[in-house]
Amino acid sequence: MRTKTLGAALAIAAALTLTACGGGSDGGGDKPVADVSAAPKKAAITLDAPKAKPDLVLTDTSEKKYELVKETKGHPVLLYFGYTYCPDVCSTVVADMAEAAKKLPQADRDKLKIVFVTTDPDRDTPKRMREWLDAQGGQDIVGLTGDFETIQAAAKPLGILVEKAKKEKDGSITVSHGAEVVGFSPKDDGAHWIYTAETTAAQYAKDLPKIIKGENP
Repeated sequence: MRTKTLGAALAIAAALTLTACGGGSDGGGDKPVADVSAAPKKAAITLDAPKAKPDLVLTDTSEKKYELVKETKGHPVLLYFGYTYCPDVCSTVVADMAEAAKKLPQADRDKLKIVFVTTDPDRDTPKRMREWLDAQGGQDIVGLTGDFETIQAAAKPLGILVEKAKKEKDGSITVSHGAEVVGFSPKDDGAHWIYTAETTAAQYAKDLPKIIKGENP
């Protein structure tokens, strides 16, 4: 896994990261090579202007059509693009969100939608995604897979770079994707907050009660 500055994808891009995760064709993981990003003092990065929720229609882990805008309308949402064969970053991010969500009162847990969109749809089947999400403690997390171009197009306006899986000469597969979690407010369904991959479960747990109310954490 290699982490580097994302560039000009967002005005705050200096705080964001691009993760390039490599692994064997069977999903075997490489160890981290470098990490040049730094965790922010405050977990949430608040956007100057909200971004629209992508009109994304994919397949969930029950193999049913899932319309992101329709299914999450009026709900607080944490949206993450990653993949199940990722050797470290993706599982850590998902596990931290899942752990934080479990600390919420049940009424708030019912409101919150955590959505994981694969960046490696050729390998991430609905069955595999469900098993992987459950293994991270994310039994309530929505997993989505489908057409790669559709996924890439949905990520781009959010400033999340997603690149098609690349098979290396040694047979390993590299999947590059933005490592940020995007937070959407229940008040206007817009993206107001960005969390980097360094955000901890404790930081999510602190911020989620405010996000659920549509307030800046």
